[in-house]
Amino acid sequence: MDVFATEVVKPSERSVSISAAAAKRLCEIFAAEDRPNLMLRVTVSGGGCSGFQYGFDFSENENQDDSVFERDGIKVVIDDTSLNYLAGSEIDFVTEMVGSAFQVNNPNATAGCGCGASFSM
Repeated sequence: MDVFATEVVKPSERSVSISAAAAKRLCEIFAAEDRPNLMLRVTVSGGGCSGFQYGFDFSENENQDDSVFERDGIKVVIDDTSLNYLAGSEIDFVTEMVGSAFQVNNPNATAGCGCGASFSM
């Protein structure tokens, strides 16, 4: 079974938002790196304890199949396949007692693991 076999999301629903906290933290990171053209790349791949896992990386390049979402001058890029799983999500940055991290608030996820890094649909 193909782990990426799922119903295709309608183009009108293929949006992702960025929280103010995520935009602020990314701005701080990019300024500290002195690389103002950096973007956060968010991906979904098979794996993790719930079936799919989120990936976060920094990039200065947009690929042909990327969608770009922006808030306060900060860009998040997501490839077309990952966007099918992330449509309607919010990219957030949270600070908790155990640490700080980027997090995806994904309305498409039917279950997740305790660490918040993987999900199932």
